[in-house]
Amino acid sequence: MNAHAGPVGTDLSVAVVVASLGRPDLVSQIRSQIENQTHRPDILLFSVVDDADLPADFVESNTVKVVKARRGLCAQRNAALDVLGEAHDLIVFYDDDFVPSRFSVERIKRFFSAHPEVVGATGNVIADGINTKGISRVEAEEILRLHEEKDFSPNCIVMGLTGLYGCNMVYRAASLKGNRFDERLKLYAWQEDVDFAASLRSRGRIVKTFAFAGVHLGVKVGRTPGVRLGYSQVINPSYLASKGTMTPVRAARLILRNIIANHARCFRPEPWVDRIGRAKGNWIGLGDLLRGRLTPERIESL
Repeated sequence: MNAHAGPVGTDLSVAVVVASLGRPDLVSQIRSQIENQTHRPDILLFSVVDDADLPADFVESNTVKVVKARRGLCAQRNAALDVLGEAHDLIVFYDDDFVPSRFSVERIKRFFSAHPEVVGATGNVIADGINTKGISRVEAEEILRLHEEKDFSPNCIVMGLTGLYGCNMVYRAASLKGNRFDERLKLYAWQEDVDFAASLRSRGRIVKTFAFAGVHLGVKVGRTPGVRLGYSQVINPSYLASKGTMTPVRAARLILRNIIANHARCFRPEPWVDRIGRAKGNWIGLGDLLRGRLTPERIESL
C-alpha cells in the first residue's frame, strides 16, 4: 500500500464538504440529498462567507456544521480542510449544484476500501449542465432514477488522471498532509481542481471511477462574470504550467480552445454565456501574459 494512502476498510469515515456563496436554496437542497444517502457521512460541512449564504431556517447539528471563510472557492475549501484535519478518512468535495446518487457515500467507501493505492478519485458525472443552459432538479432526479435502475456502478478504476473534476471528487485525508488549494486562484478559481489533484500525484494514484455518480446541474446564478472568466481562461492555465501542475502543451490547448470558442460565438452567443465578456477577458489576459504577468488574483479587480 502507498505510504500516503491511509487506512482502508468498510468502516472508513467520510466528511462531505460543500463550499457555497449566495445560493442558500442550493445549500438547503444538497443538505436534504446528503441526509437521504443510504450511508450518511460522518459530517457534512458547509463553508460559506456569511449567514446570508445559508437558508433562513438552517440549523446545525452533530453531523451538519458550518465554517466561515474568506470569499473564494479555494479559501472556502481550505477553511473546511483546516477544520477537518485528518479526523476523517475520506473527504468528499461536492459543488452546491451537484446532485449525488443516494448511494454515493456508500459506494465511495466501497471504492476506496478496494483500491488502497488511490489517493484521489472523481466519480461518474452522468449529466453535466455546465456547458448548456443547465439541468433542472426534476430532470436530474429522473436521470439518476434511470441510472440507479441500471445499477451501473462497477467498483473499478476507469483510468488514471492528472486532475479531478471539482464538482464530485474525493481524497484520502491522510494523503493531503497539509496540502491546500492555491488561494491565488480567486473567486470561482477556474482549474483549481486540476491544480490540487496534480500536486498530490507523487502520493498515490489520481483516478476516474464509475463506482459513485451524480448529476451536475450547472446552475448559472452566482457564477463568475464573463470578463473575469475570460481572463482566468488565459492566465490560470499559464500560471499552473509555471507551477508544474499542468503541462505547457495542455495549458496552450486549453487557452486556444477557449479563445476560439469565445470569438467564434460572439455574434451568436448562447443565451446563458457572456461570450463578448469572455473574449474581452481573454484579451486582457493575453496582454498580461505577453508582459510576463501571471496574476490570477487580478480577476478580483476586473
